[in-house]
Amino acid sequence: MKFAKRMENFGEGVFSRLAAMKQKKISSGAHVFDLSIGAPNIPPPAHVMKILADEALKPENYVYAITDTRELLNEAAAWYRRRYGVDLDPAEEICSLWGSQEGLSHLALTLIDEGDLTLVPDPCYPIFADGAKLAGSKIFFMPQLRENDYVIQLEKIPSDVAARAKFMIVSYPNNPTTAVAPADFYERLIHFAKKNDIVVLHDNAYSELIFDGTRGLSFLSFDGAKDVGVEFNSLSKTYGFAGARVGFCLGNRDIVRRFKLLKSNIDYGLFLPIQKAAVAALQSPQEVIDATRAAYIERRDALVDGLNAAGWQIDKPRATMFVWAPVPKKFGTSENFVKLLLEKSSVMMTPGSAFGPSGEGFVRMALVQTADTMKKIVAQIQRTIEF
Repeated sequence: MKFAKRMENFGEGVFSRLAAMKQKKISSGAHVFDLSIGAPNIPPPAHVMKILADEALKPENYVYAITDTRELLNEAAAWYRRRYGVDLDPAEEICSLWGSQEGLSHLALTLIDEGDLTLVPDPCYPIFADGAKLAGSKIFFMPQLRENDYVIQLEKIPSDVAARAKFMIVSYPNNPTTAVAPADFYERLIHFAKKNDIVVLHDNAYSELIFDGTRGLSFLSFDGAKDVGVEFNSLSKTYGFAGARVGFCLGNRDIVRRFKLLKSNIDYGLFLPIQKAAVAALQSPQEVIDATRAAYIERRDALVDGLNAAGWQIDKPRATMFVWAPVPKKFGTSENFVKLLLEKSSVMMTPGSAFGPSGEGFVRMALVQTADTMKKIVAQIQRTIEF
């Protein structure tokens, strides 16, 4: 058999390798505390789950959806107007996604030709680079460094690289670094994109998971953003829809139109009961989001305060559902440290190297356990690892 050469760009996914390591540990009789995968364990509000269940019992909902319902698009537009003060045309400037991951891979197919250049954050969630690679793109990594609060320094991108680039991906609040970009970053980003004729995708999946009184921003709320790009947003973290896979591409109507054209050739739309449940989620009172945010703050504090007390010095994240922690020098590479933690403490984390060259020297922890479980994890690490 002969396979596509593009697959030579891809190895086994890091989460598959971690799952194999975890299973081996479990087979030895251990209980593993898994902080590796950012799979939210806070479910949707009860009324949303009931709507999904009720709609799933209706035979007429098992036809092809074909397109997004007008109700879903209208509600997404209303949410953006209410939350960010951004006006969007539901018919022309919004398109649903099967979650942001699907969108990140398919959007590149509408923008990239073989050999084009894409600017990608480093470190970043793997699909940022992998989606562009699937479209045949070359990748230039934009470092997100601790000394710059993990915010991309646009002025340090070489001018010849900027001139060649066709597409760039940016995401704040950021996974994995947990960084939040200041407002003037978005103004500089739009100027940079216009100057160099680059399409911008801003992934805003964590805008509602910003802590300590700070409000998340939308790229689209800045003048000129719609001229240069689109934003992705997701119900996964905000409303517990991770498995239901609902997100949105919003902004520039030419990009949205092209994206809809591609999707019309490869899928038949979101399952109608999921669309109806998504509408109900978007209509939920703000208190639903407040409760989710409070749960992540409680988990963050239990984990980070405990590990700091144990001697592992970690900055407390300002946003997202992750902790980005430096590997103490005595433990070597991030992958070696992850293996040690699993072997000695039965705690699974993700090595920073999985997120790109600048991720080496860090590990990522997902806040996917309760605060009480986080305290048990801290105690387990404290008993077994000497910092």
